[in-house]
Amino acid sequence: MQVKLFDMKANEVGTLELNEQLFNIEYNEAVIHQAIVTRLANERQGTKSTLTRSEVRGGGIKPWRQKGTGRARQGSIRSPQWIHGGVVFAPKPRDFSKKMNLTAKRVAMFSALSQKIRDDEVIFVDSLVSENGKTKEMVAFLKSFNLEKSVLFVMDNNDVNVLRASSNIKKISTIPVEQINTYDIVKNAKVVITKEAVKKIEEAYEV
Repeated sequence: MQVKLFDMKANEVGTLELNEQLFNIEYNEAVIHQAIVTRLANERQGTKSTLTRSEVRGGGIKPWRQKGTGRARQGSIRSPQWIHGGVVFAPKPRDFSKKMNLTAKRVAMFSALSQKIRDDEVIFVDSLVSENGKTKEMVAFLKSFNLEKSVLFVMDNNDVNVLRASSNIKKISTIPVEQINTYDIVKNAKVVITKEAVKKIEEAYEV
């Protein structure tokens, strides 16, 4: 499986051979959905907490007698219908985390990436560098490829200049190749991957 390889000025500089068993697998929406739900669930802190009526201080005495006042009967000023009363079904700290086996994670990621490639939403570049770490360098890169929506840079190294140059552009996300995942692939409209990053992916996930 061959794809076009570009430089940072959008000039075609050759082709790149991809492993079809990784980058051309069938689209599997169910497992991709599972991977994204798992990722989002694991990011939830689950720390919110409010008090039930039994936990709110006070309210031990009956506000007024049961009958004869003309008002509705009340047993405690800490009941949910009272201001400063307890909360019905109060949220408590809990663990929202989910588990997903490694094989399914792998299928989800490469399924999403393969579909991106088929949809021409992945750009393969020979290298991703910034000489001076200036934002205008990344702006020029985006203009060269007519990238107007969100873009994910999958980098083969933590180039400080690239990170600095892209940090002021909201639509650019950068991750090292070791952290590539289904959520970031699906979330962004376009994915930019360096040639060396592809090699590292194939080495790590060789079939």
